[in-house]
Amino acid sequence: MLSRRLLLMNPRKRIALIAHDNRRHDLLDWVRCNRGGLMHHDLFANGTTGSILSAELSLDITRFASEPFGGDQQVGAAIVEERIDFVVFFSDPLEPHPHDMDVKSLQRIALVYNIPVACNRATADFIISSPLMKEEYRHLTMGIEDLVVRWIPTATAAERELR
Repeated sequence: MLSRRLLLMNPRKRIALIAHDNRRHDLLDWVRCNRGGLMHHDLFANGTTGSILSAELSLDITRFASEPFGGDQQVGAAIVEERIDFVVFFSDPLEPHPHDMDVKSLQRIALVYNIPVACNRATADFIISSPLMKEEYRHLTMGIEDLVVRWIPTATAAERELR
């Protein structure tokens, strides 16, 4: 089992940008509005999204495979390998996707590694405008300790008073 680990995000963040087909326009607009700030970070994106962002905004973007061809899994692996600091994922909750299990797996990995994930523009705005974006940031992953804590009953207020 995994133990908790302390991870470091440098001031230059490594940001994965992902969007489902119906949300690519929203992500493109968000990146366009935040281009000046994003230029100071390392950007990653899945296949088609990366091509569009790179062509439209002249940004240097490292590309993973397209989502249905393992792109979400590659982003998840990059999180595990400590090569991604946070994810902006504009998903389309109203459409079914054949790779939904990959999306859930990516979300699970982000939770385990305590990686911020913005699933909508408002959250992405809060993250990108945070003072932590320009600073070093340390965070803990989940680990076996988190699983053990779930099984240890906590004392009620009355039980604590008896001690």
